[in-house]
Amino acid sequence: MSKDPLVIFTPSGKRGHFPVGTPVLTAARQLGVDLDSVCGGRGICSKCQITPSYGAFPKHGVTVREGALSDWNAVEQRYDDKRGLKPGRRLGCQAQVQGDIVIDVPPESQVHRQVVRKAASARAIVMDPATRLYFVEVEEPDMHSPTGDLERLERALKTQWEIPEIRADLSLLAKLQPTLRKGNWRVTVALHRDHTGAAPRVTEIWPGLHEGGLYGLAIDLGSTTIAAHLTDLDTGAVVASSGLMNPQIRFGEDLMSRVSYAMMNPGGDAEMTTAVRAALNELTREIAREAGIDATLIVETVFVCNPVMHHLLLGLDPVELGQAPFALATSDSLTLPARDLDLDAMNPRAQVYVLPCIAGHVGADAAAVALSEEPGKSDDLVLIVDVGTNAELLLGDKRRVLACSSPTGPAFEGAQISSGQRAAPGAIERVQIDPVTKEPRFQVIGCELWSDEQGFDAATAATGITGICGSGIIEAVAELRVAGLLDPSGLIGSAEQTGTPRCVPEGRTHAYLLHDASAEGGPRITVTQGDIRAIQLAKSALYAGARLLMDEMGVDKVDRVVLAGAFGAHISTKHAMVLGMIPDAPLAKVTSAGNAAGTGARIALCNIAARAEIERVVREITKVETAIEPRFQEHFVAANAIPHATDPFPELSRVVTLPQVSFNTGGGDGAGGGRRRRRRG
Repeated sequence: MSKDPLVIFTPSGKRGHFPVGTPVLTAARQLGVDLDSVCGGRGICSKCQITPSYGAFPKHGVTVREGALSDWNAVEQRYDDKRGLKPGRRLGCQAQVQGDIVIDVPPESQVHRQVVRKAASARAIVMDPATRLYFVEVEEPDMHSPTGDLERLERALKTQWEIPEIRADLSLLAKLQPTLRKGNWRVTVALHRDHTGAAPRVTEIWPGLHEGGLYGLAIDLGSTTIAAHLTDLDTGAVVASSGLMNPQIRFGEDLMSRVSYAMMNPGGDAEMTTAVRAALNELTREIAREAGIDATLIVETVFVCNPVMHHLLLGLDPVELGQAPFALATSDSLTLPARDLDLDAMNPRAQVYVLPCIAGHVGADAAAVALSEEPGKSDDLVLIVDVGTNAELLLGDKRRVLACSSPTGPAFEGAQISSGQRAAPGAIERVQIDPVTKEPRFQVIGCELWSDEQGFDAATAATGITGICGSGIIEAVAELRVAGLLDPSGLIGSAEQTGTPRCVPEGRTHAYLLHDASAEGGPRITVTQGDIRAIQLAKSALYAGARLLMDEMGVDKVDRVVLAGAFGAHISTKHAMVLGMIPDAPLAKVTSAGNAAGTGARIALCNIAARAEIERVVREITKVETAIEPRFQEHFVAANAIPHATDPFPELSRVVTLPQVSFNTGGGDGAGGGRRRRRRG
């Protein structure tokens, strides 16, 4: 076994052993990690900034100690003095490996930067936001009526707008008097009214008539990505959408890894809270710049997130969520000042609303999906699957709604896949395999052409073909199954068994060669047996969660399926069914809702009645806990087969015929099959 230090890169998950003294940039290049550098490692361009992480990482089987990287050097100091490095950042070309180390490559240091595809779905929303503008004329003070300016503002609002009382904090009082006088006693105020009926709060005041607009943020705080929609609180229009990677990935790609980090490292929860709040401030500034508005015009934010993200956003220790009975510190909705969460990039008096959680593993994001898709108002039985690193499922109709979560892990996001990457330009996102020739064709993000079409090479020259993202790996695995190159157990056949040289040996197993540019110095992209296993584990968890809800409901089939989430919007429904990710249903009844959690956040931002509604609905949803339900494991094992070991898929069989092949043997029967050889008696 190598005694050289182990270097692990996040979010890619790529790892390798390197001699002491190896520059981080060199290690990244040798592993194919997406770390930028323009100056060739001379310490000039600073493109290769990285963030080392220290402490215990049980998921990776490593403890990172101080001194795992070489000391800060003169080149880094010079750059820091000249342009500034963020706290904790190092230059990958200067920092050298001294011991086992976990290194995060931040989005801005990646050559192929993340394209967060959580675009806001078009949705009609009745506008009744919590924060609204009011223009008033206030009486001037005089010696005979020695009332305070705030009291006279309150009187004006009562007289002119029938608003009986208001509240204001000290920072608003500090600007009240100069603003009243600058506006010649005519001002516009932004009032935030709580849906619980509390007295409205003055969040901002402008001299004269304010016509610069008023904005709110709807934020879907996911395990992997954070997506924000800047919304006009007058019209409900989304004026800008932006997103970034959740920086907590460097502490663990999935939720339980982050809970483990908090358990193993004193202060680890606070570390993760600080990281995500800093990212939210960065995202707020970025989206305000993109929209060309003053960030102080952002006066309200609505958050939806899973329970672990919920606790880490609020600065609550998530450890209890890692063990039965998975108790939340609070499951109720919260309304609080943004400054309590250190969100200082927006208006200093901005208000935050966090949707309620449904249960210890079913969070405010699932509540937002319920608000958006309204399963409790459905005439037919609908299964809603919010696909992500932690999948949430809702099953219901007008009679009853059930909810659970399934730990699918990051494979659907392209992580834990040999050539996997996040959705970015150059990533393979669509795959087709000819069932006769066994030859592939594919599309990459950023290009509409297929790889066998004229002009493809020129169109992809700028981005290159860099890897395969989540939707791409799902289609690739499903296409392998349809083409007869993969058997129901998930085994890839050999070249002899399948009749195609694209099935290449890899150790004791086989891989399918999807794209090979190694002769030109490019990547060699394969679908390996390990990739198949990672997808099987993820899809089995998803399907088992759905079956558990169906058991609880007492049904063997559902009427329709809705795929939600940014990733769900990009999944081919046919390929998802071939894989057995979702229960059998007519393909016409399998639809995408886009980022339903983000839509739910926008609804809550734009309509305060919706906040009261979701708080009522959440109390009526029946929670099913997969972690302690013994049938979950039974369903999980059966769901390992592609599409399934025992459940029939009659609707799927109407549109796809799956070859009956088996490669669990040393020999093969050529292109026709991989049938087991009959032993002589």
